[in-house]
Amino acid sequence: MTGQTILVVDDEPDIREIVREILEDEDYAVLTAENAEDARQLQRKRHPDLVLLDIWMPGIDGISLLKEWFSRDQLDVPVIMISGHGNVETAVEAIRYGAYDFLEKPLSTPKLLVTIERALQSDRLRRENLRLRGQLEPTATLVGDSAVLQRLREQIERVATTDSWVLITGEPGSGKEVVARSLHAHSPRSDAEFVDANLAAIPSQSIAVQLFGTEEGGVKRPGRFEQAKGGTLFLDEVGDLDMETQAKLLSALEESRFLRVGGQDYVDMDVRVVAATNQDLEKAVSEGRFREDLYYRLNVLPIRVPPLRDHIEDVPQLVDFYLHWLVEKDQLRYRRFTTGALNALRNHHWPGNVRELKNLIQRLLILNRGEEVTANEVETALGDRDASTAQFSESVFSKNLRDAREQFEKSYLEFHLQRVRGNVSELAQYAGMERTHLYRKLKSFGIDPKTVKDAEGR
Repeated sequence: MTGQTILVVDDEPDIREIVREILEDEDYAVLTAENAEDARQLQRKRHPDLVLLDIWMPGIDGISLLKEWFSRDQLDVPVIMISGHGNVETAVEAIRYGAYDFLEKPLSTPKLLVTIERALQSDRLRRENLRLRGQLEPTATLVGDSAVLQRLREQIERVATTDSWVLITGEPGSGKEVVARSLHAHSPRSDAEFVDANLAAIPSQSIAVQLFGTEEGGVKRPGRFEQAKGGTLFLDEVGDLDMETQAKLLSALEESRFLRVGGQDYVDMDVRVVAATNQDLEKAVSEGRFREDLYYRLNVLPIRVPPLRDHIEDVPQLVDFYLHWLVEKDQLRYRRFTTGALNALRNHHWPGNVRELKNLIQRLLILNRGEEVTANEVETALGDRDASTAQFSESVFSKNLRDAREQFEKSYLEFHLQRVRGNVSELAQYAGMERTHLYRKLKSFGIDPKTVKDAEGR
């Protein structure tokens, strides 16, 4: 049994019985009602997980009942409207008032079952999103049911039970932090803190202070290792560490203790270290850019995060997950992705992986106002992005690595500063940078947040 209950509301007895038989064959529990009053009573008493609601009924019609339920916050489950006299206007009206989807009679069994399955999955993701809304981003959930992600989940569950150090590798945007948080959530340390340190965003001269803390004049300021005591410390982009900091980190890992900057008394270390990188650290070791002994210290248990193109079948679930999260977090208007739009997303290569997909969804919600996201709209957005990326690549690949990185950082900060309307605090939070460091970066690039705010105000 699925344990999920579906309420079927239709004034035609034959329809009710046919749908009941179909759903019971799929192990759903089924309730039936022939009018709005019966539906109200069953909904109050039995709390179904999904409602199939006919539009045209004697007395109170389905649209009126839908409005009543959602306007009074009496229903918090997906509603799928059904009708034998449907048209586009009716469907749009139903979705505007809160319906998940609209199906026309005669009902196609495969389409009915697929729509119900997607609606229930969407609702599960929505509820998970609400559970995580206190976080900056829902970063502890691996979204998708593909075989690739199932194997990754199984590996995480096995590794999580140990206390060994883990090295997570994967392309930028593939979800390395999600894996790290999932490891922590499944570990014996889950009741303690998960502390992250984005090493690429911290100035090299400040990394030791950030990791180990300071001690001066009797005043002790804890660093990330002490903040994560008893829990997990996530060292993101560990491949960006300079050789001096690598040596300090290696010493701390080998001795399970460290000195605060300026301190003389050792501090015992009680953390699980999870590191991540998008670089080839074996190559970095061979080129002398990364210590071999530190690499083997960190790489006790390796986990590779697959790129999105390796589990492209998860795109619809990812869209649904980030769609509801962005609507909730940023108070954006909900827009339904059509089947054509989802197909267009599935056909994309996603060089930026899940992060690129999330940013595209955010862009489609912000810049467009229609009820639905269409295939043409997705293809246009992807085409604009690809064109700008190609143009950027031609200019950036002709530079040395340092200048190329500076050009990218400048473009990145300008883009997201526009997105947050000049709000430096929000930009710092999004980019994972300290505000003081961000202000210095902006100043070095000649970027003035006030000009963005002024432009928004005009």
